[in-house]
Amino acid sequence: MSVREQVYGFFIPNVTLIGIGAAKEIPGKIQALGGTKPLIVTDKGIVGAGILKQITDLMDGAGMKYAVYDETIPNPTDENVHKGVDVYKAEKCDSLITLGGGSSHDCGKGIGLVVSNGGKIHDFEGIDKSTKPLPPYVAVNTTAGTASEMTRFCIITDLSRKVKMAIVDWRVTPNIAVDDPLLMVGMPPALTAATGMDALTHAVEAFVSTIATPMTDACAEKSIELIFQYLRAAVANGQDIEAREAMCFAQYLAGMAFNNASLGHVHAMAHQLGGFYDLPHGECNAILLPHVEKFNLIAKVDRFAKMAEIMGANISEMSKRDAAEVALEEIKRLSTDVGIPAGLVELGKRYGKQVKFEDIAIMTANAQKDACGFTNPRCPKDEDVAAIYEAAM
Repeated sequence: MSVREQVYGFFIPNVTLIGIGAAKEIPGKIQALGGTKPLIVTDKGIVGAGILKQITDLMDGAGMKYAVYDETIPNPTDENVHKGVDVYKAEKCDSLITLGGGSSHDCGKGIGLVVSNGGKIHDFEGIDKSTKPLPPYVAVNTTAGTASEMTRFCIITDLSRKVKMAIVDWRVTPNIAVDDPLLMVGMPPALTAATGMDALTHAVEAFVSTIATPMTDACAEKSIELIFQYLRAAVANGQDIEAREAMCFAQYLAGMAFNNASLGHVHAMAHQLGGFYDLPHGECNAILLPHVEKFNLIAKVDRFAKMAEIMGANISEMSKRDAAEVALEEIKRLSTDVGIPAGLVELGKRYGKQVKFEDIAIMTANAQKDACGFTNPRCPKDEDVAAIYEAAM
């Protein structure tokens, strides 16, 4: 009997700080890493919400120099990254702080890759293309969804190709991750919902991944449990600090799961919607999730049945197949409860975009090349992916 050799990795920041007041430790942690003048990478929304000032006040209080790049946009682009590199070099920075959600973290990771390794951000598309470590790096999270503050993933839009480049590289894992729920209480309900459903997508895709392990399973299961227990409350009342803190743990656990078990075709397909139409990633994931997992269900019936139990559904009298179907219904119910649009056309209208059936062919072709799809539990043909897009419309 032959045994197939398989080595599993587990990637995570050196230090993670989660809890009320965790942000106060940012200046000291940068100094501990050897940084003397970080570039703070963030966006205009964070500036407008007063969150950047909270962090710069901490830096000023510690007598630390810093520079700010606040031009990050949702679905950050190659242009974003290279402009940030120019600021980093012009300001003679020696370290990084990323402040925000997935967009700021992804942009900052891209800046760090180019600063340390040279070249252009396009050179790092794929898996482990870098050869040198990033500068000292602290990632400060302000949403509860992407887990980008702790992952080895960096997603950057190539404007010329209208494609989201998936960069998966262990060297982009931040040195230190910070999740302070006090930075999240002002997050509006729609963003809370979108990021929370993004976290659920991470946990679900990791749980049914072809390279899931007992370690990633433990993280995914607890994440799903916490999301179903607390996301509705966080959306209903952003000042509910218990729900906010629980979602910090939920999204981080989901990050631990997918950072090591990878993802699936939900993300592979959502990346195309972001690249083509600049639609928000979390809501694209939320809409696609039940449709992709309906396709995947026959490959992982036991796992979907287990998910239904974790979600709190009463499945004691059901067959495993029926219980698995319940998991999909619970996902749809949660999505509806927190206000996610019913389909991609409605989502596009919400953001002034026109999602077109005629774009499905090229999005399908690009999704089939996306690295996130490699660990999907069922291998879809092009016509399967196209059918999923059509069903999600």
